Amino acid sequence: MEFKDITYETEGRIARITLNRPDRLNAISLDMPSEIRRAVEKANNDNSVHVIILQGAGRAFCAGYDLIDFAETEGENAGVQEMPWDPMQDYRFMKGCTDDFTSLWRSYKPTIAKVQQYAVAGGSDIALCCDFVIMEEEAKIGYPPARVWGCPTTAMWVYRLGAEKAKRMLLTGDLVTGTEAKEMGLVLDAVTLDQLETRVMEMADRMAGVPRNQLMMQKMMINQAYDNMGLASTQMIAAVFDGITRHSPEGMWFKDYAEEHGFQEAVKWRDSGKPIPQGRERK
Repeated sequence: MEFKDITYETEGRIARITLNRPDRLNAISLDMPSEIRRAVEKANNDNSVHVIILQGAGRAFCAGYDLIDFAETEGENAGVQEMPWDPMQDYRFMKGCTDDFTSLWRSYKPTIAKVQQYAVAGGSDIALCCDFVIMEEEAKIGYPPARVWGCPTTAMWVYRLGAEKAKRMLLTGDLVTGTEAKEMGLVLDAVTLDQLETRVMEMADRMAGVPRNQLMMQKMMINQAYDNMGLASTQMIAAVFDGITRHSPEGMWFKDYAEEHGFQEAVKWRDSGKPIPQGRERK
């Protein structure tokens, strides 16, 4: 199985999937979501594997969708259409990415996200689809596109935090540190960077000794409770809303601004707290 933007390896009972675009802080490319799903499927089909670790190469876990490709580059792409736009074309793309990320949640084998420096925007979608998230204490997690140009399609914030804390994150677009995320109950643990691999392996090794059938049954039973709470329908509406955010007047302003000034300047405006222009005017 060939991969371009991730790597896959196994050691003993543990499979390790690595997001492998370190020059872009492992930003999500067009191919990365499906490669994650195929790697999860490969691990699930390998009877020697009991646990899956997901990590990022280099300095960060994942900085979200690659805004050089999806926002800064002029013209249409898989995430932005010219007006009038076709919502179902957009939904097919974004729901496909969501289903690919959610393969980590649906995996019959436990998944652990190992997060250093950043798990932001779409990177937080990926991390929060894992059964466990273990972060570097000073790493940052959050969904800044909640301010403009995004809705978290995996919808894991509310299922992990409850309504009030999910609103605290998504109505502000703020980032929190690994330490704060642990205090909120968003992630399992937060440790210093030099202890991150050790803590992840402690958890992985503990589960690796459990029979595969036991791991599968316990995980399916717990996940079924979330299915009964409406996870699938929540993800469906989140994927629809995400497309709307990218094609609203404010969303199209963000795309125009990124094309004209670069995505970093567009993100700087988005995250600054300044009002988002109510229209498509260039600023």
